[in-house]
Amino acid sequence: MSLVLTSLCRTESTVCRHPTAFTRAFSSNTSKKRFRSSSHQETKQFRWKLAAAASGAVVGMVTYNYIQNKPDLTFLRKPVQAKSDPVYSSADVAQHADKQSGIWVTYQDSVYDITGFVESHPGGEKILMGAGGPIDAFWNMYAVHKTPEVLQILEQYRIGKLSRRDQKAINLNDPFANEPFRLPVLRINSQKPFNAEPPLEVLTDSFITPNELFYVRNHLPVPDFDLENFKLEVLVGGRKLALSVDEIKKKYKPVTITTTIQCAGNRRQEMSQYQNVKGLTWGACAIGTARWTGVRLRDILLDAGFDLNDNRFKHIQFNGNDKDITKSSYGGSIPKHKAMSIDGDVIIAYKMNGVDIPRDHGYPLRVIVPGYVGARNVKWLHQVVASDEESSSHWQRNDYKVFSPSTTFETADYKKAQSIQEMPVISAISTPAEGSKVESDDGVIEVKGYAWSGGGRDIIRVDVSADGGKTWKEANLVKDKPGADDSTHSWAWSLWNAEVEVTPGKKNEIVCKAIDSAYNCQPEFIGPIWNLRGFLTNAWHRISVEVEDDE
Repeated sequence: MSLVLTSLCRTESTVCRHPTAFTRAFSSNTSKKRFRSSSHQETKQFRWKLAAAASGAVVGMVTYNYIQNKPDLTFLRKPVQAKSDPVYSSADVAQHADKQSGIWVTYQDSVYDITGFVESHPGGEKILMGAGGPIDAFWNMYAVHKTPEVLQILEQYRIGKLSRRDQKAINLNDPFANEPFRLPVLRINSQKPFNAEPPLEVLTDSFITPNELFYVRNHLPVPDFDLENFKLEVLVGGRKLALSVDEIKKKYKPVTITTTIQCAGNRRQEMSQYQNVKGLTWGACAIGTARWTGVRLRDILLDAGFDLNDNRFKHIQFNGNDKDITKSSYGGSIPKHKAMSIDGDVIIAYKMNGVDIPRDHGYPLRVIVPGYVGARNVKWLHQVVASDEESSSHWQRNDYKVFSPSTTFETADYKKAQSIQEMPVISAISTPAEGSKVESDDGVIEVKGYAWSGGGRDIIRVDVSADGGKTWKEANLVKDKPGADDSTHSWAWSLWNAEVEVTPGKKNEIVCKAIDSAYNCQPEFIGPIWNLRGFLTNAWHRISVEVEDDE
């Protein structure tokens, strides 16, 4: 179920703030660091401090996050039922499980009539799965929406109390109880499901993003796998192929593809500052680059009997094993031409940066679709289907689509809008940090960042300005080593650096923009690309820093 009553609210994402001890170590080092290429020793000391602070803050961070993220639900512990309110039995509620009889649900000890809202909810069909019964388990599954705002709005739909005899002990076992360990240094955007990004200051320290610092985008609980009984199911027409992980490794030629994966919501925080949007408040770090090892999807589909000339098949669907309470799993799809092109480099991966894929990133199998939005790189892959239509998954049909700035949730037509696939050109500044104080070297500071474009398009130039875009300096580009893998296109980002002249003693606006090999350039402002879900924020990246007076 997409989430009972999701549309009743504006998603409020919880942002984790670092504990004092960690912040102090981080800030103290940053304030002393000169942003220039000769500061290697200071950078090394910074990383050691970062690692030490992160290790020492594990226990404190977990406790702190819990206290900070835990919603104030005290009003739910108090009786909300007046003596005169009607009392209903479970049998009464069960009789209201469709649109004709009305849609009733129960939560804790109360009964709610949500009939009037179902029609406008994008996940309406899944809401019906919870009709006529308790939704407590759904709240646990989609705990990211379990906020005081949502629950208070839910109270508006309360029509009575569930009889004491029928107030059953709902199974509230936490589906997120078996989540993997994560570094406390990550900036958490939601705890359940877990969504987090690394600190911007360290993101571009390495061309390849370490697994532990790769952003995490989960929609549901992280599943566990029994490899002895696991089989990847491949369906092509009436034919079926079932493969274990070992069979995949032995039967098909291994390839390694270096690619950047980016969430559609990367830099959403900036778009939300322009005008409020719905979604997790991602900064500029919902992006990372890794070397993925696996086998070509094309080889497996051909082995399963896929005919390249068969026009019945127009899409390749992927289904993950991260299921919700209704046993529905996350899914997505890509066009046939991308999946079957030898130059498309789509692989079914089993290794990430030379080791088994970590649980948070799709163990044991993940489809890697270079140049496409992260949402199509389905994790925990267990099924591949050749079809005449795109995936019926909620995240393919009713999410990850972009609308006109004038479109509202009431006027959005998800059936008409095209699903996000290839990504646009983007760049961001990683250092110096927004709002920081920096020292200049004779009026010069060093600026670093990343730039990337989807569709295999290379980055040919990054322009950097220290006066808000009046004058520009071309940055130095750092690219992947030639022949590092089997990639046929430029799937990975370019890192960049530039020394720019600044004005000491005042605030300076630093700006960057990237141009790809098709001469696509980032738009200057967010306004014309604003959309209600905050997707594909790729306007010029701007930060303001205070340059200390040389004197």
